[in-house]
Amino acid sequence: MKNILLLQLRPEDLVSDSEFEAFLRVGDIPRQRVERIRIETTGIPDIDPSDYRAIIVGGSPFDISTPEPLKSAEQKKVEADFQKLFESVIPDDIPFLGACSGNGLLGNYLGTKISRQYGEPVGGVDITITSDGRKDPLLRDLPTTFKALVGHKEACDTLPSGATLLATSRDCPVQMFRVGENIYATQFHPESDAGVFITRIKAYKHNGYFAPEDAQKLIDKVSRVETPFAHQVLKNFTARYC
Repeated sequence: MKNILLLQLRPEDLVSDSEFEAFLRVGDIPRQRVERIRIETTGIPDIDPSDYRAIIVGGSPFDISTPEPLKSAEQKKVEADFQKLFESVIPDDIPFLGACSGNGLLGNYLGTKISRQYGEPVGGVDITITSDGRKDPLLRDLPTTFKALVGHKEACDTLPSGATLLATSRDCPVQMFRVGENIYATQFHPESDAGVFITRIKAYKHNGYFAPEDAQKLIDKVSRVETPFAHQVLKNFTARYC
């Protein structure tokens, strides 16, 4: 049995590969223990989530808040596949970690509105752990405030019903939450470092995250950001479940 199912949603090979390597490196995950599926091309196959010790979902250029008529067939398939996946993951409390897009997909499934109200520009932000977060095994030994890399046009407007808020930030109230005991979502990127984000800045220069002429300024900015405690969130998840 594979330990981890890693689902990726990035159409660009270079960005997808960079993200994959970051999850392996930061999460201390042996390559042979991971089943990687790029669902933007294949969709989520007919799997039994309980066959895996944990499921991890990466980021994506897709926006859930995009009006339905403007969504590509590819995006609609991804969203439908996740609806089906969550129907198994949530009732069985299967260990799950969704980062950025994974956060929005989970929040959307749970009935929370996803909009551009709490988007954050590309860069490092201060993440503040809540009182409930201080008790959570993924955050328990971290400082109350730590730096993480973000860059998203949309986010959860409110905490999903029944979820526990674990972390927040100045401009994005729902930075991390938990459903049940084992299902997690982060708006920030626990796998990313400066090099990973520089790859994304170059790839997504024309995707509406920032003005294209600002790309070099953002590269210079993120080059100075260090995120060891954000990485610890991923390390704690993989150590606990895998």
